[in-house]
Amino acid sequence: MTSPIAQRSWRAALAIYLRAPVITMLFLGFSAGLPFLLVFSTLSAWLRSDGVEVAAIGFFSWIGILYSIKFFWAPVVDRLALPLLTRALGQRRGWMLLAQVMIAAGLVGLASIDPTGHLPLVALCALLVAFGSATQDIAIDAFRIESAPDDVQAAMASTYIIGYRGGLLAAGAGALYVASWLSWEAAYLTMAALVGVGMITALVRPEPSRLSLTTQLIHEPRVRAFVRKSRGRPKPMRRLGAWLIGAVVCPFTDFFTRHRQKALWLLLFIAVFRISDLAMASMANPLYIDLGFSLATIANVTNVFGIAMSIGGGILGGLLVARYGIGPILVLGAIAATLTNLLFTALALAGESLPFLVATIIGDNLANGLASAVFIAFLSSLTSRAYTATQYALFSSLMTLPGKFLSGFGGLVVAAEGYALFFLVASALGIPAILLAIWVSRDPALVPRPTPQTA
Repeated sequence: MTSPIAQRSWRAALAIYLRAPVITMLFLGFSAGLPFLLVFSTLSAWLRSDGVEVAAIGFFSWIGILYSIKFFWAPVVDRLALPLLTRALGQRRGWMLLAQVMIAAGLVGLASIDPTGHLPLVALCALLVAFGSATQDIAIDAFRIESAPDDVQAAMASTYIIGYRGGLLAAGAGALYVASWLSWEAAYLTMAALVGVGMITALVRPEPSRLSLTTQLIHEPRVRAFVRKSRGRPKPMRRLGAWLIGAVVCPFTDFFTRHRQKALWLLLFIAVFRISDLAMASMANPLYIDLGFSLATIANVTNVFGIAMSIGGGILGGLLVARYGIGPILVLGAIAATLTNLLFTALALAGESLPFLVATIIGDNLANGLASAVFIAFLSSLTSRAYTATQYALFSSLMTLPGKFLSGFGGLVVAAEGYALFFLVASALGIPAILLAIWVSRDPALVPRPTPQTA
């Protein structure tokens, strides 16, 4: 059982944000957040403004499922050395740089395509961006977890969220502004240039220390057992078998061994925690456009103002976790994220009302920032340092898969029943997350309870 953690003072909690690994996550968070909207809501705004049917836009959200199945290639990112890049930069930074090159190439490709009549090509380039972005996420998550001890992970999660929201700001408001002033093509070329922020960070920050692949394999009992049983077989076959067991089998068996009967419930909790937000996200921008809001208004309110609220929520979430621990804030985040999604139903019923739009964005983004910060810290605490990239990729993939799958049907539901009923149903999907968050928060083996510091 995990021992209780010391409850920090507010001053000590704030001081954590000055550490170099924590500050680094601002830039890596920006790099991770930048591509997301460019293949999701910003792309949907482009497609809708060019006259693409809303039902087709809903299906485009399935491109985001690549983020939800990244655990399939996470073992490769975790263990496979890249020629030249791994030797020069290290395992984590080398994969980051390769992924960033893919993102930039996909964005340049999108900028060169007219969506009208060329949707398959748009989908292909968007898939390249999403694949590169998901691969970058795998490397960044492993880099973050390996760069600092557990008691700093909440602060790193918070600054990562702040940077991530900054990336969303650039890809959301920034892209909309450039599109309204110049063109969508210029917007996506500008976003391709901003990928350089992540590239520079990957080049200048040090690689976190970790055991070599050979050392890790030697310490894994299942690998040693395979090596003993396979004596006499060809060496290439033995090496491949040992690699597969260490990279693919051991990360999953480690999780189930540590948590036993709780493991499936934890996976279920991870799967439903963000299902409400993700299920409704693909229809947010189409709602704003169909209500009659201009692109400039959407950029000003939903992105600039909304991102500021998300950053505030992320900072608040990090401070509350550092002060009170993960458990109670996990429950708070689940409740807040579910309830604030009801604001979209009110907006759909109110029509083109700027005050309703502002209230919706305040509540939704503040709750989202808080919930994201605490949930990243929770997932990091579940991850074994021996299998950081693979296990965290499994968790983050599972976190997004159900919501993104349901999101693909959003356009059909809106076309048949309207926006108000769609957002009401999406909000109700968050109820299981609240119940499971309460269960998790009461188990000190999963979320250690803070104890007051003594003088």
